[in-house]
Amino acid sequence: MNLPNKLTIGRIILVPFFVAAMLIDFPLHTLAAIIIFAVASITDMLDGKIARKQGLVTNFGKFADPLADKILVLAALLCFVELGLCGCIPVIIVLFREFCVTSIRLIAASHGKVVAANIWGKAKTVSQIIAIIAILLMQFSLSLPEIGLVSIPLDIYNTLELIFSIIGNVLVWISSIFAIISGVIYIYQNKQFIKDM
Repeated sequence: MNLPNKLTIGRIILVPFFVAAMLIDFPLHTLAAIIIFAVASITDMLDGKIARKQGLVTNFGKFADPLADKILVLAALLCFVELGLCGCIPVIIVLFREFCVTSIRLIAASHGKVVAANIWGKAKTVSQIIAIIAILLMQFSLSLPEIGLVSIPLDIYNTLELIFSIIGNVLVWISSIFAIISGVIYIYQNKQFIKDM
């Protein structure tokens, strides 16, 4: 297995640790989640660059890399729903899009063709990563008074919590719109495989 594929597998392995850091309440657990998610996101950036630069692009990588992205992003979004940090509707939209796109990929694979992610799919992933990191950073800043690192008056804290909630939800909805756009384009570009369903 080449280095880019190892990085992809490593990203998938990090997901349970990220989920644990999100859902288990321990000191600085949000910071731990940020670090894990950041490391996973960096592997996403590196694996593709290394594969293209060193001529290590494989069919496994074309399929596993976007799959690893989906697993990481959906794990984060589902944790946000569990914690009340975003609504379930945009997450359902993302799930629906991912199931549709993955189905087309599987049909294409059965015909011996591997369909790589397009530029809109990459834009969707970037928007999701930005939304997730922003929400994590906002939650970390709200946790600072709880661990005694800063002191914020309750009314200001409540206002910040409301503002951060609105910003987080807007960012998740923006990433969901990108998911819809990229999904529609992906289906249109690969409509020949839909006919075989």
